[in-house]
Amino acid sequence: MAQAVNVNFRMDADLKKSMEQACSELGMSMTTAFTIFAKKVSREKRIPFDVCVDPFYSESNIRHLEKIVHDIDQGRANFTEHELIEGDE
Repeated sequence: MAQAVNVNFRMDADLKKSMEQACSELGMSMTTAFTIFAKKVSREKRIPFDVCVDPFYSESNIRHLEKIVHDIDQGRANFTEHELIEGDE
């Protein structure tokens, strides 16, 4: 077996805690999870999941949400009842 080396990652503390919890529930450490990821990337020569931008966080949607928050803060929000939209699940 090749000699193991250390690799350091910087991430938000809450993200680290959440990942540690998820890995624990899966019965593995974060090191094991990252090793699985690295082996899959090395073998397949690709990121093993879709990497895409969530349209919820688009610039136009964020501006719209900020306007709604501003209207709420100014007491100008108009709330209306509407039907729920089912997701693609």
